[in-house]
Amino acid sequence: MKKSDIGLIGLAVMGENLVLNMESKGFTVSVDNRTAEKVDRFLAGRGAGKNFYGAHSLQELVDSLEKPRKVMMMIKAGQPVDDMIEQLVPLLEPGDVIIDGGNSHFPDTARRTAFVESKGLLYIGTGVSGGEEGALHGPSMMPGGSPAAWPLVKPIFQAICAKVEDGTPCCDWVGENGAGHFVKMVHNGIEYGDMQLICEAYHLMKSVLGMSDDEMHDVFAEWNRGELDSYLIQITRDILAYKDTDGSPIVEKILDTAGQKGTGKWTGIAALDEGVPLTLIGEAVFARCLSAMKAERVAAAQELKGEGLIPFTGDRKQFIDDIRDALFASKIVSYAQGYTLMRSAAATYGWNLNYGGIALMWRGGCIIRSVFLGKIKEAYDANPGLTNLLLDPYFAGQIARAQAGWRRVCATAVGCGIPVPAMTSALTYFDGYRCDRLPQNLLQAQRDYFGAHTYERTDKPRGEFFHTNWTGEGGDTAATQYNA
Repeated sequence: MKKSDIGLIGLAVMGENLVLNMESKGFTVSVDNRTAEKVDRFLAGRGAGKNFYGAHSLQELVDSLEKPRKVMMMIKAGQPVDDMIEQLVPLLEPGDVIIDGGNSHFPDTARRTAFVESKGLLYIGTGVSGGEEGALHGPSMMPGGSPAAWPLVKPIFQAICAKVEDGTPCCDWVGENGAGHFVKMVHNGIEYGDMQLICEAYHLMKSVLGMSDDEMHDVFAEWNRGELDSYLIQITRDILAYKDTDGSPIVEKILDTAGQKGTGKWTGIAALDEGVPLTLIGEAVFARCLSAMKAERVAAAQELKGEGLIPFTGDRKQFIDDIRDALFASKIVSYAQGYTLMRSAAATYGWNLNYGGIALMWRGGCIIRSVFLGKIKEAYDANPGLTNLLLDPYFAGQIARAQAGWRRVCATAVGCGIPVPAMTSALTYFDGYRCDRLPQNLLQAQRDYFGAHTYERTDKPRGEFFHTNWTGEGGDTAATQYNA
């Protein structure tokens, strides 16, 4: 029997579509699943007549693979991954590769890489983005872990992933231990932000301008032909045009309570750990949390009335253009914040991330794919040491162009009582980032007053710390630790 090129455990929708993708690119794949019936159903159904080998135990799966063996897990993140690794390690030989293609938390991937390597094996934790359609036709893939494993899986990964216009694959090596899953986590956080910004644009058009879903469909269709051209704008266009059986827009019948699987929350926690202001993505996560409080919001709506709200009386067409500018400028800020987080984490964990390459990996196949990402790649190709995307000439110019409309939208939303947390937090970040003197001098005085935490002075060199005896009773003793 010809040995298989790779084995995959977990025939849920993502795993099933990935192996069909692999087989269509000329690879022979062994498949296994916790419930053996699913293997048999797959081989009798979508996998019938194709180059698959159905295994009914892990030992059978491992025995069916070409050496060095490559075993990919597409199973639920968390403890199931650790349990599967424990079962696989005794069955494998030095140089074999275990691959986790789920949405694992990056510290778990770092820990698992060290454990698997200690057993003489290799490990890869790879983000896979694009949903079930991407898995079947070409996802974006972000592998990290054991560097020695990359040449062994590169031909398969780059064959099955999405390609950009010139044929470049949307998959390349990201970095050691948890780097691949960290970049996938940031991708998902940015996805949260993009979706929230689009929802805010929809809310403004619907509630401020009173537009119908068909009218909003036309706007998103137009936006998708310009600088906002992206998968998420495209599907929003299609959703707004989709009618229920009675001919009414189905989106208006969907309950306004958003779910989440935790990757946006992880991104926010990582930003807090790194001390990086990831404000827009944080607001996008909290917006989902607020939406989930449906019963409480309905009750509050009866009790809490907005006072002094200003009805919209301006130019409707101009306001739609302003919303587009606010969405685009806020999107730039979100990606700038996400890239700042990746730069900080790379320094913390010793990763050598290729920021232009990451934009390229996101350029196709994944949920946040857009023409916009090509501009990010150009920015980092031109200046690999770019500290903040806002400082790139193209993005600085786009922010300057969009700024007036962005401010008008935020002011109008506040006046009309429409929540736009992502757009306003992005604008506040932009104003804070370009401000050469913030009021935290007062905050440092407060900290020193109540806790003797010390402060630096504008008339002294950085790194010298001072304490004032504000009350006359505190003496000269200062706290021993200073945190900027």
